[in-house]
Amino acid sequence: MTTEASPAAEHVAPGRLGDPALTIGTDPRADPRMVAVLEGFGLTGLADGAPLRATASREELLAFVEAVEVGFEGLFTALAEGSPPLEGVTSEVRTIEGEGGHEIRLHVHRPTGVEGPLPCIYQVHGGGMVMLATEGPLYTRWRLELAAAGAVVVGVEYRNGGGVLGAHPFPAGLEDCAAGLRWVAAHLDELGASNVVVTGDSGGANLALALAIKANREGWAGEISGVYAQCPYILGSWEDPPAELGSLRENDRYWLNRELFPLLAAVYDPDSANAADATCWPAVATEADLRGLPPHVISCNELDPLRDEGLAYHRRLLAAGVPSIGKINLGLCHVGEILFRAAMPDVYAEAVRDVTGFARSLA
Repeated sequence: MTTEASPAAEHVAPGRLGDPALTIGTDPRADPRMVAVLEGFGLTGLADGAPLRATASREELLAFVEAVEVGFEGLFTALAEGSPPLEGVTSEVRTIEGEGGHEIRLHVHRPTGVEGPLPCIYQVHGGGMVMLATEGPLYTRWRLELAAAGAVVVGVEYRNGGGVLGAHPFPAGLEDCAAGLRWVAAHLDELGASNVVVTGDSGGANLALALAIKANREGWAGEISGVYAQCPYILGSWEDPPAELGSLRENDRYWLNRELFPLLAAVYDPDSANAADATCWPAVATEADLRGLPPHVISCNELDPLRDEGLAYHRRLLAAGVPSIGKINLGLCHVGEILFRAAMPDVYAEAVRDVTGFARSLA
């Protein structure tokens, strides 16, 4: 008896590479719990296109960023509704002075009644470096959860490149983050902390990675014990999406439209004046920039347009001899691990454990 081998199944590229009609609501990889939440907000279709280009006037770009910020904060507020109160965390605000004499607010949280020293997590909020706030509901809850898990957590309110808090292009936000980080490193005993791990998501991940590069260049990288970057936005502007970064096409308009990224870049780095500076755009870091950096975790999400630039950075870290863990969270959109606490408590809890566990492992 003989049998004929069945023909191999035809390979179909994932996401919109294989089927341009797919949306985050119909992609079979999408976590159904996430889809149900997005459906409630009417966000399961293709994300809206950008109403202008990066060549628009600065006034137009800043007005666009402010409008986008209002929309994001409204979504984050709605997602936070119904979250149970979190007890057992003490919070305070410290104010330090930036190099220009302006105030920088540091939101400090620690678990109540827990003996130290504890690892310190220095948290940098997302928003493409141009919008959102440390005091917003998404990031306040995230810091409180990290603290409740057994860490001292410090969130820095840095100057955004745009948005309602003002327009301060690169390097203003990075300088604020560096000033806050160095203050924390100099006050570990006072804070009851043993070491500092820097973390951030999206644009905050850009700044977290850039802080390590800046510290390396300036000789104070020893003050950072590790970097945990979530869904990093690190590439900057481009005319056409780079061919090697397939996720910009595969997951385009899955909650985020890739057309948004060059607009954010134009606000943060006007006229691409710092396109070759790795402290502005870590994706262009050289091996010399990376060599000698502390351990990293680069956490990316399967359905994120930015997934592949994070993975490429992880591989460059390894090539430069930097200990780095690269991971992909399956079924999630951009920063989905911290967006859907109510609907996906296990995913959220795992993200908390991973960040705090990384910080604890380096103490």
